[in-house]
Amino acid sequence: MTTPPALLIAGHGTRDDAGAEAFRAFVRELGLRRPDLPVAGGFIELSPPPLGDAVAELVERGVRRFAAVPLMLVSAGHAKGDIPAALAREKERHPGISYTYGRPLGPHPALLNVLERRLDDAIGDQDRAEVTVLLVGRGSTDPDANAEVFKAARLLWEGRGYAGVETAFVSLAAPDVPSGLDRCVALGARKIVVLPYFLFTGILPDRVRRQTEEWAAAHPQTPVASADVIGPEPELLDLVLERYEEAVKGDLRMNCDSCVYRIALPGFEDKVGLPQQPHFHPDDDGHDHGHGHHHHGGHTHSHAH
Repeated sequence: MTTPPALLIAGHGTRDDAGAEAFRAFVRELGLRRPDLPVAGGFIELSPPPLGDAVAELVERGVRRFAAVPLMLVSAGHAKGDIPAALAREKERHPGISYTYGRPLGPHPALLNVLERRLDDAIGDQDRAEVTVLLVGRGSTDPDANAEVFKAARLLWEGRGYAGVETAFVSLAAPDVPSGLDRCVALGARKIVVLPYFLFTGILPDRVRRQTEEWAAAHPQTPVASADVIGPEPELLDLVLERYEEAVKGDLRMNCDSCVYRIALPGFEDKVGLPQQPHFHPDDDGHDHGHGHHHHGGHTHSHAH
């Protein structure tokens, strides 16, 4: 029986000691969950251990093959550039090793379910229809990464009964947290819950909470609450292992994580497993096409997908 490739977790890094320890504890928990796998984790910047040390640790344990999973919610510069560059450097440093590279994590339905729980904790027994959510992402100079946060917000809104889900960023991108809160009020929000789109505690989630508190103090007429970060939930452990299996099998699919024909999203449960039908866009000059047109050869959404 061949030994499965090891699992390497690549983190962003934080100057916050508690956030860095949360990452290290998460890596240890992954190792306990899959005792058959060598598991190690490291950071791109700011925190120990660096990613290179994690690779060296695996090599010292006899590992020649590993799958790297970025412990990140969106595919920004770190996931697209920094981690692949670091892995290429480690391959030169350790001749004979090979690796595959997995996908970032979000916005996976399992994580949306955790975010929903975080909102429930903050809302209490209040009616969701009275609550406007402000989902706050890290923010990036990469518009694709910022767009993924908007996608997460839309998926969180669909079928869950909130008055609305707006989006803001804590750094590098607009709107910032105060502007996002102003927008919620302009749209008629009666109660706002600020939901940080972060895996673990750290400098930036703390900044989100502080900015929320400052805005709330200046706007006492609008009730505002802060929800917690995602945290090391079982769903997150499962998702990282799912990304690992994808990378090992070379099964890096198009984005089916949030496909209503594949996943039971709230309000769309009856679509799961349905065959794809050609659809018509009335404003598209009569152009009629099936999903296979987009997906290079009849991509199917059946249960066996």
